[in-house]
Amino acid sequence: MDLSGVKKTDIGVAAYLLAAIIFFIVPIPSILLDVMLALNISVALIVLMNVLFVREVLDMSFFPTLLLFTTIFRISLNVSSTRLILSTGSPGNVVETFGQFVGGGDLVIGAIIFIVLIIVQFMVINKGSERVAEVSARFTLDAMPGKQMAIDADLNTGAITEKEARERRQKLQDESSFFGSMDGATKYVKGDATAGLLITFINLIGGTLMGVMRSGMDFTSAIQQYGLLTIGDGLCSQIPSLLISLATGILVTKGSKEADFSGVLIKQLFGIPKVLYIVGASMIFLGLVTPLNPVLFGAFGAAFLISGYSISKSIGEESIEEEVAAEESEAEEIRRPENVVSLLQVDPIELEFGYGIIPLADVNQGGDLLDRVVMIRRQIALELGTVVPIIRLRDNIQLNPNQYIIKIKGIQVAEGEILFDHYMAMNPGFVEEEINGIPTFEPSFHLPAIWITDSQRERAESLGYTVVDPPSIIATHLTEVIRSHIAELLSRQDVQNLVNNLKESNPALVDELTPKLLGLGEIQKVLQNLLKEGISIRDLLSIFEVLADHAATTRDTDVLTEYVRQGLKRAISSRYFVPNEVTSCITLDPKVEQDIMASIKQTEQGAYLTLDPERIRAIMDSLQAEIAKFEETGKTPIVVTSPIVRMYFKKMTEDYVKDLIVVSYNEIDSDVELQSVGMVTG
Repeated sequence: MDLSGVKKTDIGVAAYLLAAIIFFIVPIPSILLDVMLALNISVALIVLMNVLFVREVLDMSFFPTLLLFTTIFRISLNVSSTRLILSTGSPGNVVETFGQFVGGGDLVIGAIIFIVLIIVQFMVINKGSERVAEVSARFTLDAMPGKQMAIDADLNTGAITEKEARERRQKLQDESSFFGSMDGATKYVKGDATAGLLITFINLIGGTLMGVMRSGMDFTSAIQQYGLLTIGDGLCSQIPSLLISLATGILVTKGSKEADFSGVLIKQLFGIPKVLYIVGASMIFLGLVTPLNPVLFGAFGAAFLISGYSISKSIGEESIEEEVAAEESEAEEIRRPENVVSLLQVDPIELEFGYGIIPLADVNQGGDLLDRVVMIRRQIALELGTVVPIIRLRDNIQLNPNQYIIKIKGIQVAEGEILFDHYMAMNPGFVEEEINGIPTFEPSFHLPAIWITDSQRERAESLGYTVVDPPSIIATHLTEVIRSHIAELLSRQDVQNLVNNLKESNPALVDELTPKLLGLGEIQKVLQNLLKEGISIRDLLSIFEVLADHAATTRDTDVLTEYVRQGLKRAISSRYFVPNEVTSCITLDPKVEQDIMASIKQTEQGAYLTLDPERIRAIMDSLQAEIAKFEETGKTPIVVTSPIVRMYFKKMTEDYVKDLIVVSYNEIDSDVELQSVGMVTG
């Protein structure tokens, strides 16, 4: 059998657990029992010392399993020692020594010591540990949602990185699992104490009967001999059990602080000089005015007074050293040349606001702007299939109190102003009775609106106004800005992450496409082209399938984008058209399409139009006239062209008409009915 892959630690743990099972079945000699009892005491001490000095509870994450292992092993030794006591009357040196030496060689003294140990363990340590473990588990689980939200908030403000957020979430999950396991594991400790007490009584009764009936001893001699052996056996098992119980209590009461337990404990107990002065003076007073030993109490009092003076002096020196060290570190940080490197970092998205808007972003003041930022990232991820970079929120005292600005890659692209404790009311077009307020414009779509007070809100809603609170205004504005700039925010690293994610489920497709047919930059360009026109890239599998089909014939990213759009026609149709309903649209004059095709010039850098500027101007005038007709009826203008013309016409209109929807006939599902109500001529 090949054991080359088996670790020594695996063999050790398996042997420890297997030995416990064997001891239940097979009788063992007294010398081996001595070795196992010594090992049991050693393991209990190791566990106690580890728990005492471990810096964090998760460093002992396997403690619940360890409890079960040690409990089973200890009970198996109880069974073996019971077998030896009843069969031979000689359970070995360890049991006899505990009965004679620890029990004082007297049955009554040994029994009392044993009962005291049982009471301390069962009534104090076990009961307290069980209660603390239960409460810790409940509070840890109850606090999980709040802690997870705090991690999300830190992540969105840029206080931590994605990696740090994952580590914190994993640690949070591990803590909840640990305290939940500890809640159940403490039941083993409680059961172990009960089993030890019952086994001791069984040993005492059985041993006495064996001595009287088998060995011909009188009752007094039998109970004296077997009673001491029974007490020794009980102490051998209960002392390690007490150590494990104590370790359990320390671990569940220690909390999850990353700190040196002994150092913090001593510092908290003896760290205040004033306390030591009072205690020292009290001890001296008790030694002088009462019959208590004046030398003993005076010595303790003097020791406390000297310790208080020493600690007071060291605290003053530490504060001076810390102040000097802090000043030196600040100066050193300023002098370091690498300090400039951090200034070169450009945040993809920033939301800066004046001090009057801070309450909206401060969780302690009831602000929920951070939660809304989290929802924006989730909303766009679901809608467009791409991950929005971290949105950094910061206050800026240079802005007006109620002003905010939005930056993309360090450059301001939008701004707005709100009135705190006011609401923005917008007329959707059918409100007959107007309400008084402060005139303004909605920042996202620049629609006319008014600021109203909280007392006017209910009346405005009853009249038909759309009423929005300040956080919603900022969140909506931020969402629209991100949506309009999402194409340029898609980096090569983002594309690589998307590719890696797809490769987990479709490795053959990814290996075929990249890097053999298309490079990462070319895939990025295609995805940016789609996002620029608001087409979701969430169905990355379909996009890559189309690219793999056509990348062998062309590497022109604009042409590949058109092929991908045609492959996504179901998604495009569902976005712009209603199935089984007639949709009004604008078409191009065939003569215009022919002129556009005739003016296309192919170069190594791509294709571009060489159409006469006057001709372009005439086409745009006609287009804007048709768009005006649609806007008068409240409809969204949609231009439908032939497939080969679509991308060139879209590029032509970008400088004249913002966000114009241009689709080709090949991007429209068969169940969509179109009605041309206008034609672009020139």
